Amino acid sequence: MPQFKEDINQEDILGQEELLEEEEESFEHYRFLSDKGQSNLRVDKFLTSRMEKTSRHRIQLAISAGYVLVNGKKVKANYIVKPLDVVTIEMPYQRRGFEVRPENIPLDIPYEDDHLLLVNKPAGLVVHPGHGHFSGTLVNALAFHLGISQPADAQDERMGILVHRIDKNTSGLLLVAKNDKAQLMLAKQFFDHTIDRKYIALVWGNLKQEQGTITGHIGRDPNDRLRFKVFPDGSAGKHAVTHYKVLERFGYTTLVECILETGRTHQIRVHMDWIGHPLFNDDRYGGDKILKGTVYTKYKQFVENCFAILPRHALHAKTLGFTHPESGNKLFFSNELPEDFKNVIDKWRAFSQGSNKKTGL
Repeated sequence: MPQFKEDINQEDILGQEELLEEEEESFEHYRFLSDKGQSNLRVDKFLTSRMEKTSRHRIQLAISAGYVLVNGKKVKANYIVKPLDVVTIEMPYQRRGFEVRPENIPLDIPYEDDHLLLVNKPAGLVVHPGHGHFSGTLVNALAFHLGISQPADAQDERMGILVHRIDKNTSGLLLVAKNDKAQLMLAKQFFDHTIDRKYIALVWGNLKQEQGTITGHIGRDPNDRLRFKVFPDGSAGKHAVTHYKVLERFGYTTLVECILETGRTHQIRVHMDWIGHPLFNDDRYGGDKILKGTVYTKYKQFVENCFAILPRHALHAKTLGFTHPESGNKLFFSNELPEDFKNVIDKWRAFSQGSNKKTGL
């Protein structure tokens, strides 16, 4: 029975973890071509016969979540497969292809029930095993916590528990599914943009407006495959929208709240860089240099001290709201900024207040 995994170019694997930040795309996991002599058969039964290791109930969940397509169009479970139909299963996350071993790594879990849990991920923790990161990841820790594992050659992957991602050096809340139904229903909410998410970011420069919206297609930078860029004419990339609001101004930097309407890779980092305000200490987008301020040595030392206190880009996933897959209730969670982020904000606040006194502002 044919089951085709998507091909992954070796060049794309480079920096894979860095490129896995919340991406609301659809990835083909399985493809089946019905025979010329295919008899009338419901699509759920058709897939059950082709995927012997997957229960019909799980397939029906995938269909109800809109992940099963016939000839490129979503279908219901009672669709009758016809000769030479192309039946695909597309999910909002890529197939992994890596062994997942449970590892006893401490987790900060602010909420957990029988269907899902939330993790407060620290900066520096890689989310998923990949090239260069085969152990010590969040998924390894979750495998231990949940008592599950996955071999490298798994045909029916059970580790699709993460329904979204934040990259290695972003801190904050991540949502984890504990069963098939929760995974499918929660992933669909991200895909449909019905999840409420707020991020806190420290950016270079003094934004002119108190709030605004950044709209611009985001795609991979053709000159640097580890970066993404905005294509304002829409000639490449995917539609992306970020709303921002100024929380506090420090003169040379600004603390902002960002709300994602879409969830493209590096979206906040790319959008803020595009409008001339890259994230503080973002080495991928140039924020790890002094971009605003004076030329005096004392100021340079101050910024370098801030870089040392916050040795990663200043982005934190602070709030997360979603519909519970079982109860249907709307849940909303918020967490505190980590110490490194708070300490840098305190330093910029003190610097700003001191500068204002000196200039008489």
